[in-house]
Amino acid sequence: MKKKTLSFAAREQLTGYAFLSPWIIGFLAITLYPVIYSIAMSFCAVKITGEGIDLTFRGFYYYDQALNVDPGFSIDLGNTLFFILCFTPVIVVLSLISAVLLNNKFRGRGLFRAIYFLPVIIMSGPVISTLLSKYTVSFADAIPQIYAFLNALPDTIKSPAVYILDNIILIMWFSGVQILIFLAGLQKINPNLYEAASMDGAGTWEKFWKITLPHTYTLIIICTVYTIVELANYVNNAVNKRITVRIFDDAGRIYSLSSAMSWIVFVIVMVILGIVWLMFYLLSRRSEK
Repeated sequence: MKKKTLSFAAREQLTGYAFLSPWIIGFLAITLYPVIYSIAMSFCAVKITGEGIDLTFRGFYYYDQALNVDPGFSIDLGNTLFFILCFTPVIVVLSLISAVLLNNKFRGRGLFRAIYFLPVIIMSGPVISTLLSKYTVSFADAIPQIYAFLNALPDTIKSPAVYILDNIILIMWFSGVQILIFLAGLQKINPNLYEAASMDGAGTWEKFWKITLPHTYTLIIICTVYTIVELANYVNNAVNKRITVRIFDDAGRIYSLSSAMSWIVFVIVMVILGIVWLMFYLLSRRSEK
């Protein structure tokens, strides 16, 4: 009797699930219950008693408090969204360019990569916070001509550009993982493609647009999603600071309000991710035509 064998696609799917299984098991065993409990807390008043935690259903009261009563939450939420929308494209583009440069063959490439990635590996949250607060370079003082040029531009261009320049060290710090992802993808591109393109007279710019960019398209999507999630979870962004303050408020730990704020941020981040996915989907459909 002939044995049934799995198709290549089925084996690939099983391999993928095998790699995901530790995360899936960990999520179901450790993370799922706290997630569900935080949703319940956002709709209930929390009272800690000697017998345990007492939840009293309040509906959307704490969501209304976060959006309409808390004077600083909407401002901090807007600042965080501005932070995500400004940093994400810059980080992804900078990471791709850096990966392309690091992928080139030059003497001492391994040492240069190690030196380049060492700060990303050793810098914790407190270290980067100290660096940003005490040892950053002021471009306004070092290169005032750049700011003079930017100040002459419309506010819609000037504000993001100045914001990015003022936070260039933070942008470079967030780029490490994405550079590694792009490097792994670039090293899988067949060098014969570049040799054939050179024989046909293609220059560096043409090879980047016709070979490098199409082969890293999927990685660009992955890095964009990763960057958005990473920035949204950055402990020092404005809205995360406010949520932490609300949890440890001196007047009482407001778990319900903090949970409501967290889920508002979660929904907005998911909307951003949905828009990003739709943009990439439409671009891929357009390129196929």
